Amino acid sequence: MRKSDFSTLEFDELWHIHEEVTELLSERIMAEKRELEKRLAQLNRVELIKPSGVNTAGPSPDRAPRRKYPKVLPKYFNPLSPSETWSGRGKQPRWVVAALKTGHKLDEFEIGKLDKAGGKKGAGNRRH
Repeated sequence: MRKSDFSTLEFDELWHIHEEVTELLSERIMAEKRELEKRLAQLNRVELIKPSGVNTAGPSPDRAPRRKYPKVLPKYFNPLSPSETWSGRGKQPRWVVAALKTGHKLDEFEIGKLDKAGGKKGAGNRRH
């Protein structure tokens, strides 16, 4: 129907069309809802069939799981804050980047060098 056709109708006729359209829409909405609920129930059944221990975001099943690596001891320390250490792996910490920019060398921050230079460890410091 054209818009001009509706404008010529009486109020009662328009109201009757409104009720018919509303009823038809509600039937179609309910049918669509039932269909979606049926599909959702099927998807939920598929989820229940899958083993619960399977991680879909992890490695593929044809691949062996990653082996665990031992914890790496720190190799470098920040002389300004000795509690800040770095193993030498991964991204350099900010204090290392800043020190390297100011002209320091990475080997200046080695923990082993501190032990040798300071005399804390080693055979030369033994008392007899």
